[in-house]
Amino acid sequence: MEQRQIRWRDRQQAGEELAKRLLRWRADPQGIVVGLPRGGVVVALEVAIALDLPLVSWAVRKLAHPRNSELAVGAIAPGGVLIWDEPYLRQLHLEPQLRRSIVLKADRELYRRQHLYGDPPLASFRDRHLLVVDDGVATGMTVQAALQSLRQGQPEQIIFAVPVIDRTVAARLRPQMDGLVALAQVDHLRAVGDWYQHFEAVDDRHVQAVMTACSSDSASSEAGIHRRGKADLV
Repeated sequence: MEQRQIRWRDRQQAGEELAKRLLRWRADPQGIVVGLPRGGVVVALEVAIALDLPLVSWAVRKLAHPRNSELAVGAIAPGGVLIWDEPYLRQLHLEPQLRRSIVLKADRELYRRQHLYGDPPLASFRDRHLLVVDDGVATGMTVQAALQSLRQGQPEQIIFAVPVIDRTVAARLRPQMDGLVALAQVDHLRAVGDWYQHFEAVDDRHVQAVMTACSSDSASSEAGIHRRGKADLV
């Protein structure tokens, strides 16, 4: 395994560092920062503040094994995007009826998150420059689903920005994006949380507070969140 070269205090610090690599998009009139809930929204907030860009959420949902909620077997995203880890599924021998049940459960949760976080319609991304942000990528299935979904909105470009990503996964995802900005690409990334000193779970309340603040500020400023202090989002 590759020795870790970078470690961040928390998602906020990772977002601040990531923003320094994205300065070419500062105040881009076509730019939008797209945070992938939940943890990616926290990183994306710092990017949006530093770049003076609006922030939106784009909910995606992993498809969890019915007997192990931590085990991802696929992912879904808006626009009817459905991805399965087919090689792994062949080992599990999941029946079609069970697959349908997994998708239905995940779809209900995806719908709930879209409405709770105030995700915009796909049409709002047309001809825009999307900076898609997550807090780290180990397997890449939810990110793959997110990128396929966002591409349906016909943006001019999609840049994926992330603090740390598995090198093999990065290579697999590259055809779906117009650019990758990563602070660290590593071999055999087992756990994103290992790269953070503090990697607490992000709940709905935190994401909703961030997005509500962004929505309120965007009513008076097209740049969105940068006028609001971070203390208001906790």
